[in-house]
Amino acid sequence: MPRVTVCWSPAPREVLEWIVQLPEGGTVRDAVLASGWPQAASGTSVDEADLGVWGRRCTPDQVLRDGDRVEVYRGLLVDPKVARRERFRKQGARTAGLFAKRRPGAKPGY
Repeated sequence: MPRVTVCWSPAPREVLEWIVQLPEGGTVRDAVLASGWPQAASGTSVDEADLGVWGRRCTPDQVLRDGDRVEVYRGLLVDPKVARRERFRKQGARTAGLFAKRRPGAKPGY
């Protein structure tokens, strides 16, 4: 019987893990349902969730092997590119980037 870990992060810096045993040929959907994640996520269905195995997206019908880690992803609140631009805008061009720390008397860009 394959032993699988199901991971979910409901909030930043918080991770819930369940270790479940599945029959041979068990799928990602079976693992998530056996973990009790739908009750912890309060009404979210497995088919609506974004799922992955070891960091790679997958479908709920993918067959699992012993030792796999199933991950249930939550949606992004902010696009990472937009967040980076906002951080750069707040810091200013002089205090961020590759050439922010120059030696005294050095030429710009070196």
